[in-house]
Amino acid sequence: MSGVALLLPGGLLEPMWRLNPRARDNLGRLGPWGIALMFTVSLACALSAVGVWRGAAWGRRLAVAVLVVNLLGDVGSALSGAEPRAAIGLPIGVALVLYLRSGRVHRFFDSDRRESSPREIARC
Repeated sequence: MSGVALLLPGGLLEPMWRLNPRARDNLGRLGPWGIALMFTVSLACALSAVGVWRGAAWGRRLAVAVLVVNLLGDVGSALSGAEPRAAIGLPIGVALVLYLRSGRVHRFFDSDRRESSPREIARC
């Protein structure tokens, strides 16, 4: 959504920037690169969601990679003082990565399942 909001300023999605006006300013300074970054992040999140939903090993690996990149960004933002509130998400991100790397979840995703029901995924 943020990519679309950057692409179409003043549009229907503009009110979302009230949640974090500094993000709008910082991404806006990047120009077209900010839009490309947000669309890339959205694509990575969507692909990992599809992979996790299907129980595919690549989906789990991509989800872990997305979370680790996000964690690194949050650590940098928190330590630099640029966005101290980023530290709030650190324990949640670490817990998600540890969960996705746990043995039981790892075995579930490394099985030869191509299509898994949401109930099977939730059982992990």
